[in-house]
Amino acid sequence: MTRFVDALVVGAGFGGLRTLHTLRSQGFSVAVLEAGDDIGGVWQFNQYPGARCDVESYDYSYRFSPELEQEWRWSERYATQPEILRYINHVADRFDLRRDIELRTRMERATFDEATARWIVEGSDGRCWNAEKLILAVGQLSTPKDTRYLGQDDFTGRVISSARWPKDKVDFAGKRVAIIGTGSSGVQMTPVIARDAAHLTVFQRTANYSIPAANAPVTDAEDRAVKANYPARREAARNSPSGLGFVPDNRAAIDVPEVERNAAFETAWNRLGFGSRADLQGYPARPAIERYRVRVHPRQDRGTGRRSSAARQAHARRLSVRNTPPVGRQRVFHGVQPPERLAGRHQRDPD
Repeated sequence: MTRFVDALVVGAGFGGLRTLHTLRSQGFSVAVLEAGDDIGGVWQFNQYPGARCDVESYDYSYRFSPELEQEWRWSERYATQPEILRYINHVADRFDLRRDIELRTRMERATFDEATARWIVEGSDGRCWNAEKLILAVGQLSTPKDTRYLGQDDFTGRVISSARWPKDKVDFAGKRVAIIGTGSSGVQMTPVIARDAAHLTVFQRTANYSIPAANAPVTDAEDRAVKANYPARREAARNSPSGLGFVPDNRAAIDVPEVERNAAFETAWNRLGFGSRADLQGYPARPAIERYRVRVHPRQDRGTGRRSSAARQAHARRLSVRNTPPVGRQRVFHGVQPPERLAGRHQRDPD
C-alpha cells in the first residue's frame, strides 16, 4: 500500500523536526522517516561521555516560537547532549510532531516519476510513500566511517564508535583505553574517560588548537537578559556569516596598526567562543599574533619573548589532552597511525 503525502522528510533531527513543523503549519501533509529508534538525530546517536554543543545554548535552539524561547530554561552556556536531547523531545511533544514520524524506518530507494513529477520512496520495512517534495534532513555527517586497522580482527576488547555510542553505560574503570582521533568528539570525551581509565592513550594525526570555552551555569539574571533581548539576538545571528551573531573583520592582521590590532585580539580573547578567532584575518602573519600564542602557553625563549620551535611543538602536543587529568596516566601519539601499536599491545591485554 502506498501513502500519498505532499512532502516526505528523511531524518528526525533538528532539521527534520523544524521542516515538519514548518510544512505542517503551511497546510502540507508530511511524513518523516527516521532510521533510529527515537528522534534527535546526532544527539540521539552521539551519547559518548562529555558530548556537548560548541554553540551557545540560546543560539542552538529553534526560533520559530517566541513562547518556546521564553519557556525553556538552559542550564549551561554550552549544553550537554542529555540536555539537548531533552529539549528536542520537549519540542516534539509541545508541537505534537511525533504523530507524523515513522521511527526505525530507513529510506532504501527514491525514484522520481517523470510522468507525475512525484517521488516514489521505498522504506526498509517494505512500505511506500508517494510525495511531491522529498527533503533530505540527514545531516552532513550522518554515516559513520568504520575503522579497518591491521590486527583489528584479532582484538578481543570492545571497539566503540562515538557516532554509534551504546545505550548501556560503558564502564572504563580499571581499563586500558585508546582513543583514535582528536576532533570535537575526541577532545570532549578524553578528559571524562581519563577520570576512570587505568591508562589512556590518545592517537592523533594533527594537533588541534583549542581555546577555553568559558562554560558555566546560566544564572537567572543571564537567562532573563537573553530572553528580554531574543529578537535582536536572532537578528544578529541572521546577519552574520557564521549564523552565530558575530561579524569577522576581514582585514589582514599585518595591515592593521599595532594598537588597534592588539585591542581587537584582546576584545576577542575576553569574549571567548567562536568570535575569538575571527576578528582579524591574515593569521599567517605570525608576528602579529605571537604575543597571544604566548599568552595561551607562556613558555618562551629567553631574551626573545617568543616561544621556540620546540616549545611550539610541545604546545601543540598538549592541546589535544588539555585539561585532561591525570597527566601521568595518559599518552598522546602525534602523526602516528596506530595499527601496529594497537595490534601488539591489545593481543597481550584485551581490555
